[in-house]
Amino acid sequence: MRGEDKTRVRAQVMDRCVGRWSVSAQACERILEDTLHEERKRLETAPDNALSAAQRARYDALQGVLIRGDAAAQRAALVEVVGAFFDDVVGHFDPRVHALATRLLPVALNGLLRTLSPLRLLDMVVGGSQARLGDQLVLSGHLDDLRALAQRGTIVLTPTHASNLDSVLLGYALHQLGLPPFTYGAGLNLFANPLLGFFMHNLGAYRVDRRKQARLYKDVLKTYAGVSIEQGYHNLFFPGGTRCRSGAVEHKVKLGLLGMGLDAYLHNLRAGRPRPDVFVVPCTLNYQLVLEAETLIRDHLAEQGKSRFIIDDDESTQPKRILDFFTRLFSLESRIHLVIGQPLDVFGNPVTPTGLSLDPRGRVIDRQRYLFIDGVPTSDPQRDAEYTRELGQRITAAWAADTVLQSTQLVSATLWAHLRASNPDLDLYRLLRTGGQGSQVDLVAFYPLLESTLAQCQGLADAGRLRLDPLLRQGDPMAILNDALAHFAVYHTRPALRRRGERLEHVDRHLILYYAHRLRGYDVVPRHVWR
Repeated sequence: MRGEDKTRVRAQVMDRCVGRWSVSAQACERILEDTLHEERKRLETAPDNALSAAQRARYDALQGVLIRGDAAAQRAALVEVVGAFFDDVVGHFDPRVHALATRLLPVALNGLLRTLSPLRLLDMVVGGSQARLGDQLVLSGHLDDLRALAQRGTIVLTPTHASNLDSVLLGYALHQLGLPPFTYGAGLNLFANPLLGFFMHNLGAYRVDRRKQARLYKDVLKTYAGVSIEQGYHNLFFPGGTRCRSGAVEHKVKLGLLGMGLDAYLHNLRAGRPRPDVFVVPCTLNYQLVLEAETLIRDHLAEQGKSRFIIDDDESTQPKRILDFFTRLFSLESRIHLVIGQPLDVFGNPVTPTGLSLDPRGRVIDRQRYLFIDGVPTSDPQRDAEYTRELGQRITAAWAADTVLQSTQLVSATLWAHLRASNPDLDLYRLLRTGGQGSQVDLVAFYPLLESTLAQCQGLADAGRLRLDPLLRQGDPMAILNDALAHFAVYHTRPALRRRGERLEHVDRHLILYYAHRLRGYDVVPRHVWR
């Protein structure tokens, strides 16, 4: 967020959050008690450093206010805590750093990938040579609609979330589309790396500490996002929350932050702003390989994903792993597909490039009337929650339809279904551990299975329920299998699959399951296969 806007946004966030929780002395006391409890619980496992010590001292003082303070003292404490949470969250934007980052990111990657000399790399930066990242990132979908609507209102981009690389690639893609920078929430761990943290601090990212579970912190976070939308800052939300551990297409969204688009629209109408509209644009990021797949699937299988909001030591924290990932992926000329979905209004209705909302029959509707009561735009929590639920359903439906299936996922899903069918008496974990009846599959038997799965996926693609990578559209099972094996061989610690003569050896079944999960929910593979 630009420095000139920060003071105004801070005042609005403070006013709304303090106002919500100080409507009565009892409400103020309850929210402070919840904050004290949750923050002390978080600090039990926090590192022993100056920041933690200062926070412990703050909450010791808060406890004293709760025990001995009157209503005025507790309200003053509420103001102090809200202000501290705002300062923890707030992002910054420096146009100079943005210009540098968008210029250097693809060039630096390209230079590293080609092991250029420093002089050659400098020549690329100065000369502006086409970076290889731009060749590997394929943009498709409603690109022109997104550009047009960004001129008519404020955009909330809602991508799928598979990797910590997502925000970097999305930022680069938006720049390639000629759009201004988007503000977005990024996990606190991503700011820990000094170099990455410098760019994120100056590219509009605001900090999200997923270990903070206090209701007041979440309220400040949501309110900050909502006010930034009102101020005309395009936003990027990951509605699924943290990265998807299983590898599947996400089918649930967290509605709290998503609902701030509607909240901002309502405030814009009340204020009579000249461009009140907020447009929600789903999008998908689709990788042949995922940087953190090994860690994510093990976290999912350990059932830690439900309570473990962040992984500190995965592959995205290791610069060498990131470099290896891009180097090897690009050596295969592998494509990363980013698909921009059909834009929606904050109620889930499709929107035309000129900003008109359409009903299911394609008729233009007046979306403002959704929020009017007695001729005035009015908040109704129950009604607005239902609108946001409907929006969430439209987003997940768009994610499913705009997922680009690739060879690694098709081959893995076919093989996993075969393993389950061949070992009906083994549960999921025993099959993962042992591999069942033999560690190899005859290729003569596998190709017909692959053709059958591919045919079903092509039917889904023809019906608009899924997208296929061009290689899958060509329909050559041998080429598809060879492409998948080439990808599996280049990056992961152990390949998911490898060929042994005329047989396939399943080496890392955890990875096979991770990539197979991409077809979960499409009814191509029977449901019992995933259990």
